[in-house]
Amino acid sequence: MVQTPLKQLTLPEFLSLPETKPAGEYINGQIIQKPMPQGKHSSIQTELASTINLKLRSSKIARAFSELRCTFGDRSTVPDISVFTWARIVRDENGEIANAFQLAPDWTIEILSPDQSQTKVTKNILHCLDHGTEMGWLIDPAERTIFVYQPKQQTLVFDGPIQQIAMPSFAQAIQLTVEDIFMWLLE
Repeated sequence: MVQTPLKQLTLPEFLSLPETKPAGEYINGQIIQKPMPQGKHSSIQTELASTINLKLRSSKIARAFSELRCTFGDRSTVPDISVFTWARIVRDENGEIANAFQLAPDWTIEILSPDQSQTKVTKNILHCLDHGTEMGWLIDPAERTIFVYQPKQQTLVFDGPIQQIAMPSFAQAIQLTVEDIFMWLLE
């Protein structure tokens, strides 16, 4: 059987398409559909974004955004949580939050869904690090583990309940343990 190769889209062609739910991501000329978030994923995402904003937004240090499309370096991805330091939050001519973010977040956070490829998610985090992101987290609810990625450093693994998780330099006001993260699944 002969297969016809799929036509690869350009990034501008992808960005001109209507948004889908769940979001599609543009990686290597292809559209990759994100899985629909489920309960554990959604609980952690909501609570973590709220915690980050509670500690950093009121002081105008940084702000967490859920499911924000970030387009940079020939990719367009939608991290579960994107955190931008205050000075790097993209604004429009009215000073309001812009709709399009054409830069890498300062801190990218992904929460692994049951049917999601850990390799694909890790590649997205590494792409962010290659474009200026200070830190990336990969939270694996099934394994109760948090992987922390930093540019040109060995990956850190946090899986002990009382382990304090490493934070980006601008987020030192936040102190979370592995247990803090996964307790959100019980509350």
